[in-house]
Amino acid sequence: MLGRCVRRMKVSPVGLQQGARGHSTTRYSELLNADPDDVVITCIFGNAGANAPTLAFDHALAVAFAAPSFRLFSCPQYARRTALTRAKKGLWKDTSSDALIYKTLHAGLKESGVAPELVQDIVVGTCHPSSPCYEVRAAALAAGFPTSTPSSTVNRLCGSGLMALRHVSDSIRVGDIDIGVAAGYESMSSHPRPTPLFYEPAIQATQSAVDCAKPMGWTSEMLALEYDISRATQDTYGLLSHRRASAAQSSGKFDAEIMPLRTTVLSDPQDSKSDRLDVVVCKDDGIRHGLTLEQMAAARSAFKGSGDERSTGPNSSQVTDGAAMVLLMRRRRAEELGLEVLAKHVGTSVVGVTPRVMGVGPVEAIPTLLRHAGLTKDDIDLYEINEAFGSMYAYCVEKLGLDIDKVNVNGGAIALGHPLGATGVRQVATGVAELRRRGGGLLCTSMCIGSGMGAAALFVV
Repeated sequence: MLGRCVRRMKVSPVGLQQGARGHSTTRYSELLNADPDDVVITCIFGNAGANAPTLAFDHALAVAFAAPSFRLFSCPQYARRTALTRAKKGLWKDTSSDALIYKTLHAGLKESGVAPELVQDIVVGTCHPSSPCYEVRAAALAAGFPTSTPSSTVNRLCGSGLMALRHVSDSIRVGDIDIGVAAGYESMSSHPRPTPLFYEPAIQATQSAVDCAKPMGWTSEMLALEYDISRATQDTYGLLSHRRASAAQSSGKFDAEIMPLRTTVLSDPQDSKSDRLDVVVCKDDGIRHGLTLEQMAAARSAFKGSGDERSTGPNSSQVTDGAAMVLLMRRRRAEELGLEVLAKHVGTSVVGVTPRVMGVGPVEAIPTLLRHAGLTKDDIDLYEINEAFGSMYAYCVEKLGLDIDKVNVNGGAIALGHPLGATGVRQVATGVAELRRRGGGLLCTSMCIGSGMGAAALFVV
């Protein structure tokens, strides 16, 4: 069914170089080499070294960073995420955005086992809180970081979390800091997307500028019309995401990457003064188990009046609350602290695309990343592409000519949700965990970005 649907799409594969068989051996092997100056994510669990503390959780996930031209890689020491829950409905719905990032930083600091005074910067991606820099600074101090550890926030919409990771990794690579935290969070229950308003006549007179502020659902419908991506195709990709995520959750695959956190919910959702009940948030709640193609086809359009209304709830990403965190340092420093390196980040690309069809972002960002890294699409062992909508998910897979068996193998945002500021870090936690189960390899993460951008990142696990 998947093959029949995608063959009807009006897309031809983009010109990505393809290796004759599998990996481009020389460059692939070079990236697997370890260097003391790599910037890495490491693991303190299990056999993490004689000097590492032992914690109650089974795993920590990791990642790393580096630009190929510098050959200096930052290695994430720790990567975990919260469970992702439906905005206004899930267990995070009564948790404020400042509480969400506080709980994430507090738990992450404890789990990572690194002395808080060693962390020299905290950079957090988020989109819609009204005063995010104040919020993050206050949360970091309450979480146990000293006043000497600075913090900042970054907003590149759906790519914000990845930009936070890139910022910290770059700072380590150039020698500004030794150890840093990158995180992302979004409470879409507390802060739904505001509608941008433009007053400058020059902006109002420029169609591409006006399109920057259009609702994301509108851009999905425009992309579907532009490239003739049918409702059936979107439903097929959406169903694939839900089924893969359902299987992954049922088999316990997400347990290693999720940090169980305590919070409270109102006993009466209609009464803000009602008693609060203690709960543990440890499970993604947006996955539609047992979903069928017939149920997908029966779903109503999610964006009435946009295009010909091919996007629905089940074939689009969910409005979601969640957070994620990584701890990065140079490989040499990780070894000094007795920490196991989980992965290294090889590079990040960011590109601009036409705002009207912003979902095409990965189609430009991924080839740019691979070109800079000297790799082909077949060198990548696993892709994590953010499923903002079934339209862009189908388009990107087909246009890039990717093997669907390498893409979002445990489902993606259609099933799990898309907490805007957290997604870039969440993808890393999910992808690294899966590659570690498989014995390692190359991971490419990517997302489209509202207002017309795309980003991609490369990791060696």
